[in-house]
Amino acid sequence: MSAPEISIVIPVYNEEPILHAAIVDLRERLAGCDFSYEILLAENGSRDATVEVACELAARYPVVRCLSIGEPNYGRALRRGIEEATGEIVVCDEIDLCDVGFHRRAVALLREEPVDMVIGSKLMPGARDERPILRHGASHFYNGLLRLALGFSGTDTHGLKAFRKQALMPIVRSCVVERDVFASELVIRAYRAGLSIREIPVRLMEKRPPSINLLRRVPGVLRALLQLGWAIRVRG
Repeated sequence: MSAPEISIVIPVYNEEPILHAAIVDLRERLAGCDFSYEILLAENGSRDATVEVACELAARYPVVRCLSIGEPNYGRALRRGIEEATGEIVVCDEIDLCDVGFHRRAVALLREEPVDMVIGSKLMPGARDERPILRHGASHFYNGLLRLALGFSGTDTHGLKAFRKQALMPIVRSCVVERDVFASELVIRAYRAGLSIREIPVRLMEKRPPSINLLRRVPGVLRALLQLGWAIRVRG
């Protein structure tokens, strides 16, 4: 089979309750799109039956592939999915989003304009962040930290994004942090490298509680930000 045009990379962790229905629904909504695609489920250290469900989906649907890194590490799973992607365009998605509207808009921009990366922002004007107020506020606080510590000039780094794989792979290889902050490093380094980046507003709703408690993530995120600040500000 020829390589698809689009690779949709979805990190998954303890998603047994929603994984099957989410992928079936995603395939149905992608049926009307004018691009070929593959779905890469990047499993990372689940303690439930997520791996088994992902393997069943891969066996049933040729467009689905499953890979597992064997430990809870969102950033490493996302990186591995990007590296394994065979499409010219990579879309980084979330299992509780699977926003086909973003897929369509991002692919159109990457096809028609001199754009290397499209970011789905939940914080820019026109976006609708309908998550609980604590999570919305945490996103603003995190974005403020990125601006203060790293000179980030955009409005969002974590969540939906699409890019030309060839343009972003050198950036992916240069990233030094993992877990939750890998996605931020990828975007910040892309800005600093002078790539053409477009933000578009998205609507975000919480379809299920976060798989990892927000407060438990804070110490690890802060440590990773310190590491990232050193890597970018000092080492370059």
